[in-house]
Amino acid sequence: MTATRERAADVLRTRNRPAPRLLIVCGAALLLIVVAAIAGLALGDYPLSAEEVLGVLSGRVDGLARTVVLEWRLPRVLAAIGFGAALALSGAIFQTLTRNPLASPDIIGLANGSFTGMLVALLLLGGGWPALMAGSLIGGLAAAVAIFLLALRQGLSGFRFIVVGIGVSAMLAAFNSWLLLRADLDVALFAAAWGAGTLNTATATVVWPALGCLLVLFALLPLVARPLRQLELGDDVAAATGVRLTRERAILIGMAVALVSAVTAVAGPIAFIALAAPQIARRLTRSPGIPLVATALVGGVLLLGSDLVAQHLIPLTVPVGVVTVVIGGLYLTQLLLRERRR
Repeated sequence: MTATRERAADVLRTRNRPAPRLLIVCGAALLLIVVAAIAGLALGDYPLSAEEVLGVLSGRVDGLARTVVLEWRLPRVLAAIGFGAALALSGAIFQTLTRNPLASPDIIGLANGSFTGMLVALLLLGGGWPALMAGSLIGGLAAAVAIFLLALRQGLSGFRFIVVGIGVSAMLAAFNSWLLLRADLDVALFAAAWGAGTLNTATATVVWPALGCLLVLFALLPLVARPLRQLELGDDVAAATGVRLTRERAILIGMAVALVSAVTAVAGPIAFIALAAPQIARRLTRSPGIPLVATALVGGVLLLGSDLVAQHLIPLTVPVGVVTVVIGGLYLTQLLLRERRR
């Protein structure tokens, strides 16, 4: 037992040591976020130059440009960065717990569960944003508990967890369609557009509270990073190093669901960011595990870049979820081809 603990401690120290490649990837991702954020603040029906954007942010430019940048475009840009990071971290948690690169909230049904709770709050209770946030969180937690209980049989198998999650996701998607068919036309159209995943509703009124919730969750991540790394080594090694498996899994799943729910309540279920970002970060950094900081930055880059494409680079403006689905489909195809070659 002592030897196992010492070996696990050595592995953890090695994995927690920041490698030069990890620092390079994080720096490059930060640079891409800054460039994409400036582009997001500058492009639109009222175009601005980069100098004007920087002047507004530094307080040197006032007038209409200040209103356009700070009140109209900045909430959406910050939402794309924060929501992308939240989805990516949620995917990293589930992929680490299940030790499977296909585990993500949108694949295993948690995003659909959050969307179900949000639809119930919107269509049946007629609530405002606090009710939508609460409904999204309750729906996501209920889906997570259902999947966990159905997949739990003589231990938790990552493959069984994913298969059960796919089944629950399909049932929730059917239930969501039924709710939309019973709703009034205007509400149904609004909810359907929301269900595709969109940042069009990312106004300051709802974005700042959502980002506040996410910042609290981000601040709590260092507290669970070490147990997550220990669980990554396997249940036996984690238990030998003092991890309470059931409690730590419950805490991590609850945090992952909260990250997804905060995003879903504002932007709907945005697909494939949680699936692709952790594995992209892992491959770029060549890390044995999923690096959380790099994953969050890659998620921010993916969602912010996808939103720029959805708004400005294609002839017809579409919800950002449509673009992320295309990107995710290409990533999933590449992943399956790689696994087949293996």
